Amino acid sequence: MGSSVVNALSAYMSVEISREGYVHQDRYERGKPVAELEDGLLPKIGKTKKTGTKVNFLPDDTIFEKTRFRAEEVKSRMHETAYLNPELTITFDDKRGNEPEHIVYHEPDGILGFIKDLNSKKEPVHDPVYFKGEAEGIEVEAAFQYVNEFHENVLGFCNNIYNAEGGTHLTGFKTTFTTVINQYARELGILKEKDTNFTGADVRNGMTAVISIKHPDPRFEGQTKTKLDNQDASKATSKVTGDEIQRYFDRNLETLKAVIGCAEKAAKIRKSEEKAKTNLLTKQKFSFDSNGKLANCESRDPSKCEIFIVEGDSAGGSAKMARNRMFQAILPIRGKILNVEKASIDKVLANAEIKTMINAFGCGFSEGYGNDFDIKKLRYDKIIIMADADVDGAHISTLLLTLFYRFMPELIFEGHVYIAMPPLYKAMPSKGAEQYLYDDKALEKYRKTHKTPFTLQRYKGLGEMDAEQLWETTLNPETRRMKLVEIEDARMASEVTELLMGTEVPPRKIFIYDHAVDAELDV
Repeated sequence: MGSSVVNALSAYMSVEISREGYVHQDRYERGKPVAELEDGLLPKIGKTKKTGTKVNFLPDDTIFEKTRFRAEEVKSRMHETAYLNPELTITFDDKRGNEPEHIVYHEPDGILGFIKDLNSKKEPVHDPVYFKGEAEGIEVEAAFQYVNEFHENVLGFCNNIYNAEGGTHLTGFKTTFTTVINQYARELGILKEKDTNFTGADVRNGMTAVISIKHPDPRFEGQTKTKLDNQDASKATSKVTGDEIQRYFDRNLETLKAVIGCAEKAAKIRKSEEKAKTNLLTKQKFSFDSNGKLANCESRDPSKCEIFIVEGDSAGGSAKMARNRMFQAILPIRGKILNVEKASIDKVLANAEIKTMINAFGCGFSEGYGNDFDIKKLRYDKIIIMADADVDGAHISTLLLTLFYRFMPELIFEGHVYIAMPPLYKAMPSKGAEQYLYDDKALEKYRKTHKTPFTLQRYKGLGEMDAEQLWETTLNPETRRMKLVEIEDARMASEVTELLMGTEVPPRKIFIYDHAVDAELDV
């Protein structure tokens, strides 16, 4: 399936197979075979002592606006694959620039090195822990380490494929790990008889973990393979995890106490939040938010409903007038929300704008705070960020995405988060129909194809559009443009979020200097 899709979307694709002393070649151009077969077989183009397959392709520029691969994404995927296969060596060569780049990826420490890399800029609570085992014909490999942070970062892989939405292997690991820690906490007298067990979120507070399994017959939900669905994977991961971590903790009591200490800290924060009722997450279904700003829709069918998070009262007012009240809800927010990457959990839950969004979505918040996140309770199929097409608007979108990624990642993983794409210009020719232009490239193309005089209106903000224009360009499902927010590389997503939104300033400055030439400035 993968090669056929690549072939269909490429200007050309060439495949060379080295085996049995010969090099065979197959070649396609825009999806059609061009290599002539010899006696029904692929032609031999040379002799070799090597074995292997080489695939070369070029994205079709008649299909894609951009055909240049971003080196960082390719390198990140290669590095990730090297961690998952410690005996594998991958060579990366980029000869496009003035100075060719050559990198060799080889990680003999495997996923243990992966954990060290993920936590390289964090304060560890203990040394990384690694274990490996096999059950029911499934090979299970895992490594974990706790750091002094609130977030958990648990990554799941099946047959080297990253499963963004997790799946049964992660369920088996998480459930068993939580059970074992609760058992130890009671044996050590940390949890008394009257105390309730630690929740899964308590136990995983500060955890970074990588779980990689090799399954002979994996079954995924969807073609993108974002979620593993095999029930035997849960059993195998659960058995190996239960056996191996008990064996490890029995011999490493100090590490066990450090892990339980992280769970204790999380439980205390959770209980204090529940006691103070700062989350205010128990409002009646489909109620207005505490500020009375949410203009809800009339439909109660979540599959048909969508909510627009709009920057400012002015744009919010226009959006409320322009929307289709049957299925579109409008939630104005006041300027820039809290940067959750820098804030403590109590400040996050005390923030008025964040509480308003949590209450509007109806699916809870994170896990273990009196109203655990449940994607099935989401009231809107689409959550659409609608901000101005300027630097401030981009910053607001980034702050909202950071909130969703850190505390409601399922919203992104299951395809519910979008970014509205309002036009930058409106071209009004002296003769002919008016046209909305969504970026500078569209404006350049318009100027080349329209020789008659025209008036150009530049939209600085959503508030400059009247209700009719806002409906036509940004709200109408038939004519609007939106970007679906996706996460393809969890490791890179977590690193970039921490880098750009975290507390450390020097690394952010270096990033800005290194990528200054990539910036699209609106000046």
